[in-house]
Amino acid sequence: MTGVKGQPIAATRPEQGAGAEAREFDGVICFGGGDWWYHNRGHYDMQMMRELSARVPVLFVNSIGMRVPRIAEGAMFLRRIARKIRSLRRGLVAVNERFHVFSPFVLPGPLGVRVSGPLLPRQVRRAARRAGIRRPLVWISCPPAAAAVDALKPVAVIYQRTDRYEAFTGVDEARIREADRYLKQRADLTLFCSRSLFELERNACRRALLVDHGVDFDMFAAAGDAGDDIPADLASIPRPRVGFIGGLDRHTFDADLFDAVAGLLPDVRFVLVGACSLPDSWRPGRNVHLLGQRAYSEVPRYMAGCDALIMPWNDNEWIKVCNPVKLKEYLAVGRPIVSTPFDELVRYQGLVRVVQTPELFARAIRDALSEPADTAAMRERVENETWTAKAEQILGEIVDLGFQPAGEVCIIQRAASGHSAGAAV
Repeated sequence: MTGVKGQPIAATRPEQGAGAEAREFDGVICFGGGDWWYHNRGHYDMQMMRELSARVPVLFVNSIGMRVPRIAEGAMFLRRIARKIRSLRRGLVAVNERFHVFSPFVLPGPLGVRVSGPLLPRQVRRAARRAGIRRPLVWISCPPAAAAVDALKPVAVIYQRTDRYEAFTGVDEARIREADRYLKQRADLTLFCSRSLFELERNACRRALLVDHGVDFDMFAAAGDAGDDIPADLASIPRPRVGFIGGLDRHTFDADLFDAVAGLLPDVRFVLVGACSLPDSWRPGRNVHLLGQRAYSEVPRYMAGCDALIMPWNDNEWIKVCNPVKLKEYLAVGRPIVSTPFDELVRYQGLVRVVQTPELFARAIRDALSEPADTAAMRERVENETWTAKAEQILGEIVDLGFQPAGEVCIIQRAASGHSAGAAV
């Protein structure tokens, strides 16, 4: 099995494979890593569920949480509680005929899990039946959901290991590591989107597959070509505008670096578009505009309205093996990009300015603003890496394992006619 433009999709392979009798699943239950109602819908699990719902019913279970909100977070603590309560009140919602979203009642933390955990499979089974799912493929991107897997009697299990969840701020590291170890052995397939993390952990899995993030290429490229068709709140900010579009989270966003860079470029306007969970004490400079979170459908226009786009990441274990979705979105929009280093950038040499210190970051922004981006080269690199293409790769691998969506005869024929995996890297 190969990826776009002949790139190998690396996998470790068990003894059983495409020759086994296919077992049908009539839908997908996904334990999401975020909440459909208030997180960015560009994330891997949400995009994959959108794609899979074209074939079978999907039940997206909003995140059951990996950490306990803390009063010490101040106003953020109250915001977390309020938004979760609003999500719970929605219950089960049919987004469309084949895509349902469910917010189960689960108390956070180890004690909460012991109390409410046994109720989780019952809630999910009931919601799945209402969505028309009785023989599910269970997809997990939130490790604590491991406790519910067996009770759901899945036809197959997919584990999405897109980040080092145990390095997430405020989690019970031992609990997450235990769930991670279990899922790698329990899952029929463990998915990685970071090559570094794949290389480090592939041998701990029954079967591991590297399929990195996709991109809604047409949507982002069209926004990049639309000229001055940008949101009014962004258009009111003078140029030059340098943007960061994404969550402002302590474990990812280097606020100290960013503040230093903004201070070095007082004539540049910095635009931050995304939810902010940084401490209440953070006070950005006068040339920084916090616009807050925007709907996923609006994100391309905010990117396109900037003269350069940045990724000022923390230097930590989380970032070292990350592969941010926004990288391909930035490339599709076609604006100059400046980033701190992380491993995945080696695959995009010449397309991203990579620097580390505030002084070098500020200088790189100046250069980016004064030189036109090679939009054609940026887009050529990602134009075939759509979410649809990524979903097809994963579906092909699932078929190789001996599972298929109910009624999908064409996929089985494709597997029988020579579908095979590429060499491991």
